Amino acid sequence: MAESTRLVDLVQDALDAFLDEREPQLAGVAAELTGFLDYARDLLRGGKRFRALFCYWGWQSVSGLQTGVDTFLDESEPRGLDGVVRAARALELFHAAALVHDDIIDSSDTRRGGPAVHRRFEEQHRAGGWTGDPENFGRSAAMLFGDLLLAWSEEAFDDAVGDIPRDAAKAARAEFNQMRTEVMLGQYLDILDEQSWRNHPESEMLSRAHRVIVYKSAKYSVEAPLLIGAVLGGATAAQLASLSAFGLPLGIAYQLRDDLLGVFGDPRVTGKPAGDDLLEGKRTVLIALARTKLPPHAARFLDELLGDRSLGPDQVRMLQTAIKDSGAVDHVERIIQHNVSLATAALNDASLTASSREQLLELASEATRRTS
Repeated sequence: MAESTRLVDLVQDALDAFLDEREPQLAGVAAELTGFLDYARDLLRGGKRFRALFCYWGWQSVSGLQTGVDTFLDESEPRGLDGVVRAARALELFHAAALVHDDIIDSSDTRRGGPAVHRRFEEQHRAGGWTGDPENFGRSAAMLFGDLLLAWSEEAFDDAVGDIPRDAAKAARAEFNQMRTEVMLGQYLDILDEQSWRNHPESEMLSRAHRVIVYKSAKYSVEAPLLIGAVLGGATAAQLASLSAFGLPLGIAYQLRDDLLGVFGDPRVTGKPAGDDLLEGKRTVLIALARTKLPPHAARFLDELLGDRSLGPDQVRMLQTAIKDSGAVDHVERIIQHNVSLATAALNDASLTASSREQLLELASEATRRTS
């Protein structure tokens, strides 16, 4: 996937340039704000760049048909490439903001093997011997930092669509705005279900968990980046429909894999504690399925321990074993495969470039078989 590798490098260069441009602005306000840039550089360095890649291949899948150029490896800079790189940059900035806010909401200690941003601010408070509550300062500062990243994502997207025809810019903006709205609403539904699940019928548990997957993650992780890129490439309604039919089930499979890793992932690979979703009390599809398969007394025991942050390693392993032995893990794996099959089938007769179909299938495999 040499072309994808080059795209990742271009997006990283664009992110670095964006932060470099904002350094004088922050320094001009106050010297203490330079730490914001250090945290932003750390958060925006590396990562899998799935959203950037889906954005690019959404663009390439339709623009390549129009130009007859099915790859940019031998092109110095095909027309439109700069715009899609800038759009991918905006997506990565938005994703970084979402991670910061998500870690605050979940009271997560780590992110990618290092301290979460709110913990870094908290430690800054402690190291300085400042007055007040370090934890409160850490949460407040990180919330503002996440808001700044959100504002920057808006600036970056404006930059991406500034030089394209008005109708295409308007359509791309509509996709970007819808994505951001759905993520916020999906995040709320997630925390709502963590707190209010006892107030809903047992029969709704699975559908409510599926709803969270769709709006908090699936659409924003795969479908929206694909559609944004495709709109920038001048996609037809039929092409957008094909990419949506591919992106939504793949996004569901992507998040289901994430849910499995949140319970069973290796901390050395995920950068998160073992059984992190169990400690956070996530009411995922995995948990909903396990509850239907466990004996009533075991399901009640799961409910009692889920979300207890004082659980020790032995208790986490006990819950992991109960969930796995219930058959819920195998069930989720079947759902993942079903959704990958739906996504794959959507590309069969799609009017997209040959290289993009091949690369999208590779990305589908990477996104759903990953270990972190």
